[in-house]
Amino acid sequence: MDFNHISVLLEESVNSLNIKPDGVYVDCTAGGGGHSAAILAHLGEEGRMILIDQDPDAIATVTERFKGDTRVTVVHSNFCDFENVLAGVGIDKVDGVVADLGVSSHQLDKAERGFSFHNDAPLDMRMSQSGKSAKDVVNTYSRQALCDIISRYGEEKFADRVAQAIVNARDKQSIETTLQLAEIVSNAIPAKFRRNGHPARKTFQAIRIEVNSELDVLKNTLPVIFEHLKVNGVISVITFHSLEDRIVKDYFRTLKQGCTCPKEFPVCVCGNTPKAIVRSGGVKASGKEVDENNRSRSAKLRTAIKL
Repeated sequence: MDFNHISVLLEESVNSLNIKPDGVYVDCTAGGGGHSAAILAHLGEEGRMILIDQDPDAIATVTERFKGDTRVTVVHSNFCDFENVLAGVGIDKVDGVVADLGVSSHQLDKAERGFSFHNDAPLDMRMSQSGKSAKDVVNTYSRQALCDIISRYGEEKFADRVAQAIVNARDKQSIETTLQLAEIVSNAIPAKFRRNGHPARKTFQAIRIEVNSELDVLKNTLPVIFEHLKVNGVISVITFHSLEDRIVKDYFRTLKQGCTCPKEFPVCVCGNTPKAIVRSGGVKASGKEVDENNRSRSAKLRTAIKL
């Protein structure tokens, strides 16, 4: 299995982990193993690397890539099961975690996975290749549910028109393919607003997020990951759109927050102290990286170090 994926912000994310040769590190979204390989290059024989991915294609790739490396353990799972994954391999605390969120180049470029609006394929979008698909969402959700998803997850201002267009189309025949859906969405967007990028991009993003519960998984799992960091352990997260980044940014903000007592209080009574050092702002891809890999243009790396 060839899982083609160019690792984004590779040097920046690996450097952010302050890797210890004997440390234990987790790649929550192993993909083709790019970030894991770079981390392993800094680990000694006593180090350990846990690779997690929900995509069977990714699991096949990294299993083959790292076979024979006794430092590596590959686990087929969604990183929402982070705590159980660690327990299953006999680990409680780790030195560092990296998560490269969003859809991979392999998933986008492999037409039959149904993520792309550029190629005709069955509507799928399942990173795990199991469970509810994009076809199920498009053909069974109510108009209001579709409108809410497209508005919230796609930030599409014409969500109501798009949702109604989908319902009208499926009343005539089931929506089965990516190009069917892309055409329906494109026709629902007013002509003068179709010029800035593909008009179906936001809707496809919204449906993909819904299918994979991406934002809920991220929001619920960040505190679990942080709980399982050692003191001075590092969590580094690469996001690709504002919705993901906002969740990471807001959670990291709570970690660095100290006393919340009113300013007029002479002494602290809340007892709140910062739980992490958070590097201000997010690291973006360099101009050189964007030139070499256009998909890195929206990437942002945020890092927190546990106190």
